[in-house]
Amino acid sequence: MDAEADGAKARSGDALKLRERAYESIIEKLMARDFVPGEFVSQRQLVQRTGLPLGAIREIIPRLESEGLLVTVPQRGIQIAHVDLNLIREAFQFRLFLEKEAVATFTRSAPDRAIAALRREHEEMLALAQSRDLAPDEEERAQAIDWRLHDTFIDALGNSIISMAYRVNSVKLRLIHQERYRIDGRVVPVMREHLGVIAAIESRDPERAAQAIGAHIDNARRLALDL
Repeated sequence: MDAEADGAKARSGDALKLRERAYESIIEKLMARDFVPGEFVSQRQLVQRTGLPLGAIREIIPRLESEGLLVTVPQRGIQIAHVDLNLIREAFQFRLFLEKEAVATFTRSAPDRAIAALRREHEEMLALAQSRDLAPDEEERAQAIDWRLHDTFIDALGNSIISMAYRVNSVKLRLIHQERYRIDGRVVPVMREHLGVIAAIESRDPERAAQAIGAHIDNARRLALDL
């Protein structure tokens, strides 16, 4: 009896691991822009793209739907989140609420060396972008610097619930970036805006830092809406 219980427990644990792998795989592919916003896919295609079992894919689809990343359309299949004005407004509003508090916390608690590292990374990328046209891999690096700054602020909160919710919203924002605008050709203004936020953080004034990140996010929101 104990052996049967142990076996059932092991199978349950294996199934959970497969579900988590399936979820992480789809999230990673969404963030890597391997899916096109609004694209229709079948469960079989998701299996092919992730290399994971159909059962695990089926089980995580409701979770992804509840997070607004997928929607099942009768007789058509599964649709990757479609980028529309409502998604843009809601995703940026959510981001604004979280990041203003996060950057205020970061401003109060971040070590000087961490802030200095952020400044150095941004100044180096700004100098490079000002000196010549960037190669595609350099633009990708600039995009990574962009996202990493915002993730750093959220991590400063030390709240796993917020981090998970922010991560889901980040996927939506990356779909928006893919569909509406990208950092390509905009590295200089983005790095300058980030350096303005970093300067506010260096002042150790949480209110000033919150205003700076708010202005930066609002600029990005307007750009997404205008396009």
